Amino acid sequence: MTYENLDAQLVNALLGNGRASLRSLAEELDVSVTTVSNHLRDLESEGVVQGYTPRVNYDRLGYDVTAIVQLKVEGDALPEITDRLEEQKQMVSVYEVTGDYDVIAIGKFLDTDDMNDGIKGLLSDVDIRETNTSVVLNTVVENAQFELDVDEEE
Repeated sequence: MTYENLDAQLVNALLGNGRASLRSLAEELDVSVTTVSNHLRDLESEGVVQGYTPRVNYDRLGYDVTAIVQLKVEGDALPEITDRLEEQKQMVSVYEVTGDYDVIAIGKFLDTDDMNDGIKGLLSDVDIRETNTSVVLNTVVENAQFELDVDEEE
């Protein structure tokens, strides 16, 4: 067997079942356990596979409000603002972006009061010129990952 597509196939197999054993991955990919172990170790050391964590449904835990916060940041304060956002446990994603705003952060909150408390301190920062907060009405897809393209072997 050639190993051209093995890394992509291994990633795809893990996307299907992140808790799969090395043995079951080896059987699925038709390679040895040692080969799977070596490739997986390489993918981890290269930062391609960054961990094995559960996908938590925060709605089912009572976090009923998802907020998208857009921020315009003053001058060179961007690193400090993004660091502060990253430190807030309920901010699940923080992005530096192009366009009208400098930062987009997505947070999960128990209710609108919780959201207000979580965002209020940030909004009073003198380095933030403008904000826009949107509350998500309906989540269509979230935390989706996609399988990698694999060249079909002939």
